[in-house]
Amino acid sequence: MKFDMGAAWNEAVAMIAANREVLAIVAGIFFFLPSLLIALVGPDLNALMASPMATPEEVERLSEQVMAAYGESWWIFALATLAQMVGYISLLSLLRDRGRPTVGEAIAMGAKGLLPAIAAYLIVTLGISVLFVALVALLSASGIEALIALGVLFAMVFTVYAMIKFSLAAPVIAIEKVVNPITVLKRSWILTKGNSFRILLFFILIFIVYVVISMVAGLVMAGLIAAIGGEAGKIVQGVVGGLLGMAATVVVVAVLAATHRQLSGGSASASGTFD
Repeated sequence: MKFDMGAAWNEAVAMIAANREVLAIVAGIFFFLPSLLIALVGPDLNALMASPMATPEEVERLSEQVMAAYGESWWIFALATLAQMVGYISLLSLLRDRGRPTVGEAIAMGAKGLLPAIAAYLIVTLGISVLFVALVALLSASGIEALIALGVLFAMVFTVYAMIKFSLAAPVIAIEKVVNPITVLKRSWILTKGNSFRILLFFILIFIVYVVISMVAGLVMAGLIAAIGGEAGKIVQGVVGGLLGMAATVVVVAVLAATHRQLSGGSASASGTFD
């Protein structure tokens, strides 16, 4: 089956429109609130990035400050990441589960799928990291700079390829109820077979649109923060950034759900709403 980007996008939009209320509730809990928490309690990266970076020493000092800030607030980012992983699976369950789950049931499914999702993520991340380090180390021993650069380029291309091949892992967990991480990754690999380039192009187009919207929103937000200033400006930044991230996440999840449905031959209704 050849992946149809237009059909996937239309179905994603249809699913969002049909289930916008419940999607807003779940996305608000698992994406907006964690994002707002990070903005209010986490490190003020805007203040850090405003530091001078004219010399290598200043750049190094800024890097150390950013690392220290993340080190002090690691628990906030860890909690937000776990919440978002549960949210992803919950949203996918709401969109594609034929059992028409309630919000509570979808969240329970998200919690159940958390460990398989973490395990699958770690397997992919560690596998790619080991391959990358081993390849670069092997080529570095040759001392040939051109060969080293070619190896790094190959590793980067392979990383992108692997990300596309395993991009349907979350839908497999949420929709097909697969909990074995190895089976999840195998299933995602099979589903994307023969359509990797089309899926990559689809994701790139969506990413470009997101970047453009983010840049415009960033300019508007920068003006608001400069005009308001202080703690109120930080709150505005957190709210606007959280809403933008929440909307982007819903779109990405719907796209993944539509992509999975098309490639798996699923027949779940895209227009049905959930309680």
